[in-house]
Amino acid sequence: MLTKKQLDLLVFIHKRMQRDGVPPSFDEMKEALDLRSKSGIHRLITALEERGFIRRLAHRARAIEIVKLPDSISSGAADNNVTPRKTGAGGSSSQGRRDGSLGFEVLHAMELPVMGRIAAGVPIAAISDVSHHIAVPGSMLSRGGDHFALEVNGDSMIEAGINDGDVVIIRETSTADNGDIVVALVEEKEATLKRLFRRDGNVELVAANPAYPPRLLAADKVRVQGRLVGLIRSY
Repeated sequence: MLTKKQLDLLVFIHKRMQRDGVPPSFDEMKEALDLRSKSGIHRLITALEERGFIRRLAHRARAIEIVKLPDSISSGAADNNVTPRKTGAGGSSSQGRRDGSLGFEVLHAMELPVMGRIAAGVPIAAISDVSHHIAVPGSMLSRGGDHFALEVNGDSMIEAGINDGDVVIIRETSTADNGDIVVALVEEKEATLKRLFRRDGNVELVAANPAYPPRLLAADKVRVQGRLVGLIRSY
């Protein structure tokens, strides 16, 4: 037997997962149930977990999963309870949030533009056109800054776990530390995905495949466009 608030929260989570594929944020739960503090949501989440309606998933960035629903939801109560409130133009945050009192992070999905194909081998023409969009978990994105996605073409980064056909998630930045995997624009016309090292005023682009030799270039010939922050693979 659930209290009204417990049922409202379960309905809200259920509807948002049906709509977005991911749970609402902790703040969105509080706002939707019109609670003054996050501790109230914590108590409701704990009660739902104790009653077997939800489960916390530590192996999935500590997200939550709905295990079962009461009969009242399947019989139509879900349409008469909490309606999601928008938190911005897109209706949900693009970032995963962590809150110590709750003890888990809620994930969000964000659509990123896929800017074509990036060479993990011989550099190809610089990429600028959006080919399509892809939904990416918010937990994969760095806090702050813009992100985009690229489809990998080639096998030069295979020993770094990046295969031909993978989609890499890139945070836009013009700086990188030695050893970072970056999108490097060579001579303003060729883009490639490589590890970057600075050596005596030059830039070395290093593959993760011994079949591809490193490339040593003058620093003014290479411009960092972004840094690798995640990867998506389809089977």
